[in-house]
Amino acid sequence: MKNFTTAFLLLLMCFTAQAQDKKAKDLLDQVTAKIKTYDNIVIDFKYSLNNSKENINQDSKGNVILKDNLYILNLMGVTKLYDGKKTYTINPEDEEISISKINDKDENSLTPSKMLTFFNTGYKFNWDILQNIKGRKIQYIKLTPVSSKDQRKEVLLGIDNQTKNIYNLIEIGKNGTKTTLTVNSFKTNQPLSKNQFIFEASKYPKYYINKLD
Repeated sequence: MKNFTTAFLLLLMCFTAQAQDKKAKDLLDQVTAKIKTYDNIVIDFKYSLNNSKENINQDSKGNVILKDNLYILNLMGVTKLYDGKKTYTINPEDEEISISKINDKDENSLTPSKMLTFFNTGYKFNWDILQNIKGRKIQYIKLTPVSSKDQRKEVLLGIDNQTKNIYNLIEIGKNGTKTTLTVNSFKTNQPLSKNQFIFEASKYPKYYINKLD
């Protein structure tokens, strides 16, 4: 009887875990579906990097404009623009612009546009805690990388229960480093210039152009 009870409990736990995993997948599918309905997305965010062992604490603000696979990212004083073929990294401090090609079809290449749907491949996911943050109910999904070569131990993805938009992303590295990206402003379908994602060299006449490819 004892063995039967133990086996029954283990089976019940297995079914419960599978149900939780299905809930996590369903929520992630809703997030992906919602993102696909937007013509463009404009995000203001806070980026934090912490490692208590190394006594590292860095905070910075940034913003990104996304349209399909095109983007303009501003972070730590550096601007990155991707026009669909090349990435332009503009560094005002050094007055230098690096130009490189990116294969957008490469699953291993991470671009800002993929950051909103990266969780669809390469992870196991589990239903995690629900938090009330400033009156918003944020449901967390824990993502565990499938590859043992991945330097991240786990990723926590916070999703706004009402809007189904991403609120924050917390990466915990195997070396103890914790990076957090928190969305401060999430706007969609904004009026953008026709030249929004076109690099104009004439704006940087004194900059050194470094062509990497």
